[in-house]
Amino acid sequence: MEVKKMFFPVGGGAELEERIYGALLVSKFFNTHLEIMVSESDIKSAIPALVAIPDEVLKRLESLQNEGVTEDAKIFETCCEKLGIEISDTPVEGKATAHETLKIGTRSVMVAQQSKFCDVVIAAAPPKGATTATFESAVTCSGKPVIVIPRKLKEFKADKILIGWNNSPEASRAVTESIPLLKKAKQVHIVSSKEYTTKTLSRIKDLREYLDMHGIETTFELVKTTFIPGEALLKSAEEGKFDLIVAGAFGHKGLKERMLGGSSGYLLKHTKIPAFVSH
Repeated sequence: MEVKKMFFPVGGGAELEERIYGALLVSKFFNTHLEIMVSESDIKSAIPALVAIPDEVLKRLESLQNEGVTEDAKIFETCCEKLGIEISDTPVEGKATAHETLKIGTRSVMVAQQSKFCDVVIAAAPPKGATTATFESAVTCSGKPVIVIPRKLKEFKADKILIGWNNSPEASRAVTESIPLLKKAKQVHIVSSKEYTTKTLSRIKDLREYLDMHGIETTFELVKTTFIPGEALLKSAEEGKFDLIVAGAFGHKGLKERMLGGSSGYLLKHTKIPAFVSH
């Protein structure tokens, strides 16, 4: 996987600067180009046709929206300066670069479309772990691997990587797409649970042999899942002080992560560790 361009959709709300800073940290690690997309609703189209809004009120709403866009741009510029990232509309060979674009429309729709034109999508974990339409679009509609970052991220590295394996197509895809990262890691550890397959050990043997063909040494353990989906994986990642989690993502009637058990809500709400996921 050669990463030439990453894509990060960002909305308003709390921790805006932290989220932008975190996404830039990731792109700097890859020494690549990052497009940060800010999407705003079209105020006029959002107002029902039969509702009359005075021109002065409409102008004021548009003015407030423009002020918000300007503030986003200032935050972006400040973060780039702190990290030594060059602001450029196009990539510069051998440099970490970034630019910000503004799209008008429904955010989830814009994310689903624009995220298709990159190598990797970066998505900030949604507030309180509750998935949003924008987050789901980033993970399930892009067709790209996604790095999910905590809303506050002060450092990004991939020296110690934990693979959450459940023998699903999504987990298989995530492993394959993350091979360039796995090859550079100092430690790769696989965790799984016997609940997922009656042939867990043989499947893990196959996985380790596959990764060994790529020159990736691994260790492995079976962990016991809990009644709280996602808790076992996160506990293993935190206890082992891993930098990155690799796992599959599965979308059906809302986003669900089969990361050692069901819904991703717990992991998204509590994790301080980025996750490399694939749908």
